[in-house]
Amino acid sequence: MLKFARGSFARCAHIPSIFTHMAKDFLKGARDDYDVVVIGSGLGGLTGANYLAKLGHSVLVLEHHYQFGGLATWFTRKRGHIFDISLHGFPVGMIKSCRKYWTKEISDRIVQLKDVRFVNPQFNLRTTFDREDFTRQLTERFQVSTERVTAFFEHLRQMNYYDRDQRTTRELFEEFFPGRGDVHRLLLEPIAYANGSTLDDPAITYGIVFSNFMSKGVYIFRGGTDLLIGLMAAELRKNGADLRHRCLVERVLTEPSPDGRPRVRGVVINGKEIRCRAVLSNANVKNTLFDLVGRDNLPPAYAAEADAVRINSSSCQVYMGIRAGETIPHIGDLVFTSDAKEFTSTELTDFHTTSRTYSVYYPDTRPQNAEHRYAIVASINARWQDWAKLDEADYVKHKERIIEESVVGLERFIPDVREKIDWLEAATPRTVQRYVRHWAGTSFGTKFEGLKVSMELPDQVPGLYHAGSVGIIMSGWLGTINYGVITASKVDAFLSGRK
Repeated sequence: MLKFARGSFARCAHIPSIFTHMAKDFLKGARDDYDVVVIGSGLGGLTGANYLAKLGHSVLVLEHHYQFGGLATWFTRKRGHIFDISLHGFPVGMIKSCRKYWTKEISDRIVQLKDVRFVNPQFNLRTTFDREDFTRQLTERFQVSTERVTAFFEHLRQMNYYDRDQRTTRELFEEFFPGRGDVHRLLLEPIAYANGSTLDDPAITYGIVFSNFMSKGVYIFRGGTDLLIGLMAAELRKNGADLRHRCLVERVLTEPSPDGRPRVRGVVINGKEIRCRAVLSNANVKNTLFDLVGRDNLPPAYAAEADAVRINSSSCQVYMGIRAGETIPHIGDLVFTSDAKEFTSTELTDFHTTSRTYSVYYPDTRPQNAEHRYAIVASINARWQDWAKLDEADYVKHKERIIEESVVGLERFIPDVREKIDWLEAATPRTVQRYVRHWAGTSFGTKFEGLKVSMELPDQVPGLYHAGSVGIIMSGWLGTINYGVITASKVDAFLSGRK
């Protein structure tokens, strides 16, 4: 009988702990000072670092984990399995951003997913998840007028972050599709899995993200995150950046500036001090402020504003590896499933939710590999507080519960899949907190108000910048990369004396 793997992204039995090698000097050969230290190697940190390195700044990238990539990373398991943490999917804008801020080799590997499915009590459909097909689905299947659908899409396309739009997403939906819970579900459910959006979040945070996806559908990086991060690391080193893993930043060091504000003078890493003129933090904004800088180094009013920033929700994943030599039929690239009669943001994050998404990795996900392998990852939105309070016995029990529920759900599409699976493993919000150290184990950063706190950080602590997941619209792969560039541009202006 197949046994559940009780580990998470890494199991201590066969992969070294992040901290077991602290006796080794992972900073050996590093300089005593740099222009910029980048804390964290998520896509925002890596892209910001590359932007600055190409401009000629000396850059040190620090990652406490044993692999780069943050949540855009991967792990391997026995029997030849490889799993991506967050590869499905992102908008077409990633092609342009990767070509501009990375390389043509990376951008050329971004391809569209053609088969997105929704299976729930309200509807069962397949879509290419672009504006043309969504318009067809809404007008033909849901019997919404073409004029109403067109007006909705045009309204979203014109939404702007700087608009003083106080509506919630619920109110936006009711304005265009009153009383149509089925339409609301179709429109919000995939975005909720992508960045934790709820019906009661500001409409602007939904509209910008959804219109990006609706431009031309959902895309994926063909080759897997192992190839992606490998290409990014190589490009960074080619541009002169210094990349270090297993390097835990313990503190951001400050000193008084002439106007009395604390300004950056360096960081402490694995007990060693390194000087720098600026720090770009890719950590969670609350970790950055309260763990690395320290409340006492922040103006009281700003610290209070940061305290009030709400943490977004998290997620669980169930990783299912198909035995070598086995095949599974094509059931779709992304399959959104639920037994809930109606969609609610509360049910989606409930501890016993029936809603989950299956990301199916067919052999062409990694065409560079000689052996054709399949993997399925079930994603389940979750709340930190539900998992944080469990003792060890209950924690193991509920991990095994979500594994079994995910396999049972998958059997509806592939009846004999259980016999073909030879690796099962679950990750929870506690896993996220352990491996990427995000405040309250969030997968999706902060709520909308976090963006203002993030953007104003260098005004409070000169030389300190933040480029993490904040405000929902700055989450996901595209938002993260673009925010990394926006922030790095400000760092360059600071270092160049333009600000």
